[in-house]
Amino acid sequence: MSEEEQLSFTEAILKASPSLTRFPLISIKGVPLKSYIADNWDDIWAFSPDPSDVLIATYPKAGTTWTQEIVDLLLHNGDAEACRRAPMPIRFPFLENFYPPPIPSGLDLLKTMDPPRIIKTHLAFHLVPPAFWENKCKTIYVARNAKDNMVSYYYFDRMNLTAPEPGPWEGYMPKFMRGELAWGSWYDHVKGYWLEREKKNILYLFYEDMKENPRREVERIMRYLDLSISDEVISQIVELTSFKIMKENPMTNYSFMPVPMFDQTISPFMRKGIVGDWRNHFTPEQTKTFDEDYKKQMKDVNIPFRTNI
Repeated sequence: MSEEEQLSFTEAILKASPSLTRFPLISIKGVPLKSYIADNWDDIWAFSPDPSDVLIATYPKAGTTWTQEIVDLLLHNGDAEACRRAPMPIRFPFLENFYPPPIPSGLDLLKTMDPPRIIKTHLAFHLVPPAFWENKCKTIYVARNAKDNMVSYYYFDRMNLTAPEPGPWEGYMPKFMRGELAWGSWYDHVKGYWLEREKKNILYLFYEDMKENPRREVERIMRYLDLSISDEVISQIVELTSFKIMKENPMTNYSFMPVPMFDQTISPFMRKGIVGDWRNHFTPEQTKTFDEDYKKQMKDVNIPFRTNI
C-alpha cells in the first residue's frame, strides 16, 4: 500500500468523524455487538473465505495485534520492511468491522485482496461465519487470563471513543463478569474455541505462554502454518514482535488512528503488555468476589490459565 493509500484511510476516518460516537450495543445470538456491526450482520454471516485464508480470533485485548504481526513476519520470512507496507487494519481486515462511510469495512477490504488473507475477528465461536469451518481455514486463537484481559479492555474502552462509555473501574468489573461488554462474555468466548479446538483444528495459544517463551510460541505458529524458517529468522521475528519494538512501530501502535476514534492521550493503545498488572487494580475484596464468580463460570472446563508467570 502506498503512503497515499494509507493517508486516504486516515482521511476517511476524519471525514466520518461527525458520525462517530460511542455506539450502543445490540444483541446478536445472545452476544452484545456494536450497533454498526449488528446492522450489517447478514453480510458478515454470509462471508465465505478462501480455504487458504487464516483467521486470527481473540477476545478483545488478548494479544491480537501481537499475533497478527508474528503471522505476517512468518509469512514474509522475517522481512520487516514488507510488514511495514501498511497499518494493521489494512494488512489484516477486521471481519465484522463496520463504521460509517467513507471508512472501509472489513468486508470491503477483503474484496480488494487476493488470498491467502489474514483475517481478524473478535467474534465468539458460534458467531464465526460457518464457511470458515466448511472451508477448513486455519484458525489461531489467543486467550489471555481474565483479570489482565479485563484491565486491558477497560483502558482500551476509555480511549476507544466508539466503544460504550466504560464508566469507573468499580462498575466495569460487574459488567465484565456478566458479559455485558462489546463482544460479550469472556468466559463463553474462551470456552467456545477451547471446546472446538480439536474438531476444527484451531491452534489455541495463551498470552502468558507467549510472554514467558515467545520463541517457543512463534515456532508453534510456524509449524501450524506449515512453514519452515531458519533459526536466525525466528530470532529476528521474536525481536521485531517484542512489546518495545511494536510500541514504537507506527504500523502496529495505532498512532495512525485519529483522535475522533482513538484518543491515546487517555491511554496508549499499547499500554503495558505484561502479565499480572491486575494486581495494581484489584482490591482484596474485588479479588475475592471475582475469584468466586470465576470458579462458578469456569467449573465445566479445565483451561490452564495463569494470572502470573
